[in-house]
Amino acid sequence: MSISTTKNISLTNKEQPSSYADRLGSAYSNTVSQTFKKDNGQFFTPQAIAQFMGSLASIDKKQIDILDPGCGTAILTCALVENLVEQNPNIGVINLVAYEIDANLISLAEKSLSYLKEWLFERGISFKYIICIHDFIIEHYSCLNPPSLNFSGTKQNFDFIISNPPYFKLSKDDSRVKAAQVIIDGQPNVYSIFLAIATRMLKDDGEMIFIIPRSFTSGRYFNSFRNYFFNHVQIDFIHLFGSRKDTFLRDNVLQETLILKAKPKNGKKIESEIIVSTCSGLHDIKQSKQNIYSQKDLIDLDSKEKIIHLPTNTKEEAIIKLFKNWNGSLNQYNIQISTGPIVAFRAEKFIRETPEEETTSLYWIHNITKMEINYPFKKNNKGQYVLICEQTKPYLIPNRNYIFLRRFSAKDDKSRLIAAPYFLLPEASHYIGVENKLNYIYRPKGHLSRTEVMGIAAILNSKLFDTYFRTFNGNVNVSAAEMKAMPMPPLETIKEIGKKLILLNNFSMENVSKVTDDFFELNRL
Repeated sequence: MSISTTKNISLTNKEQPSSYADRLGSAYSNTVSQTFKKDNGQFFTPQAIAQFMGSLASIDKKQIDILDPGCGTAILTCALVENLVEQNPNIGVINLVAYEIDANLISLAEKSLSYLKEWLFERGISFKYIICIHDFIIEHYSCLNPPSLNFSGTKQNFDFIISNPPYFKLSKDDSRVKAAQVIIDGQPNVYSIFLAIATRMLKDDGEMIFIIPRSFTSGRYFNSFRNYFFNHVQIDFIHLFGSRKDTFLRDNVLQETLILKAKPKNGKKIESEIIVSTCSGLHDIKQSKQNIYSQKDLIDLDSKEKIIHLPTNTKEEAIIKLFKNWNGSLNQYNIQISTGPIVAFRAEKFIRETPEEETTSLYWIHNITKMEINYPFKKNNKGQYVLICEQTKPYLIPNRNYIFLRRFSAKDDKSRLIAAPYFLLPEASHYIGVENKLNYIYRPKGHLSRTEVMGIAAILNSKLFDTYFRTFNGNVNVSAAEMKAMPMPPLETIKEIGKKLILLNNFSMENVSKVTDDFFELNRL
């Protein structure tokens, strides 16, 4: 089907506007390549999710103002309006401002909204809409900046902002990054800027309903955003999907997403509650399970990081409480974590496939598995040795005891945390190389004991730590900053775990799991 053909898709008898928008989106999606979708962060919201998001809204006003900042075929607006009309028979006027920059989608959005207008007219409701063919961020970034907080009379107030914004990383020289510097720290994802701007465009009693990746819940790159976001709004609802694949299946997207609903804080510090809703996928979204948590149990708003923990069951709740009872941390035990200094493409001329007289070992991410270092492990263009010379010495580390921890995991990995103990070999070189996709854990100006190395490696590989990590980490990155902030059990407990494993002389994950489970009484959780 061509793009021009999608414009001729006709209505079926008494079809819901969201159903029509869904069919238009599905047909259009089949006309563009996967590369185009990825480059533009363009993933169409399935009707089941759109209707679920629409069902989160309620209002008793006669006039309603809606913003859809990345409307696509306007399925979210349609689903929202359908729900509001069903709930509130007193609605007389609905106004919509929609944004869309894909020229090929404008006519489809126009078709959806034109039909929505007819559908509302039959119910005695006036519907006025504007489709803006502008970049939403460039159009409204000024509301993020302190001198413009009063908006000089230009602020548009909305009762509802509903969106499935684009998801892709922005380069540092992108005009949108320069426009939104107040929330930028490192390499941002465009969706976070949509969210930040939306917080400043709500009425005092307005609500924002977004479906977005989970990646904003933790990590340094989103730290400035989280601080800004929680300064202006409070979350009162989050929905989690058990399946990564199910959410945007027809667009072949493997992405951890969530739905959130938030409202303005209006300068008030309120001890609010957050509903956490969960389902496996689209098939059971209407039967989602819900739990209510105090906000302080999920987000420490007094902390610098403001990491969001999202438990999905009672065991995860118990694990979060267990970690909160620990007062230790790597820093407190004079233990540090850093990122491997060797960036392979920059050091290419110093990397060797075979050992030479002046080389030392170079460890890559593929060398590290749970509790084990596979070295040498030959792989194309991943030389296992690096020259020791004046140019490389600043990027080599002293040969001593470490724990190596992968910085990245595959999205379908069973574990996010994959660590292995490394012990100094007396006859080895004074230096070793660690590639940039590995973290290494060490004691500055000192040495980690064998029991510390084994104990830390074991707990990082444990199901306990992996489960806790997944409650706040929604991406494949394992950042050094997050690990520094992660609560740790008492150092003596860590040493005892290491000692027990050394005495067993069996470092299989079966043994690691049994030892850690016994120490932390996981069988009771």
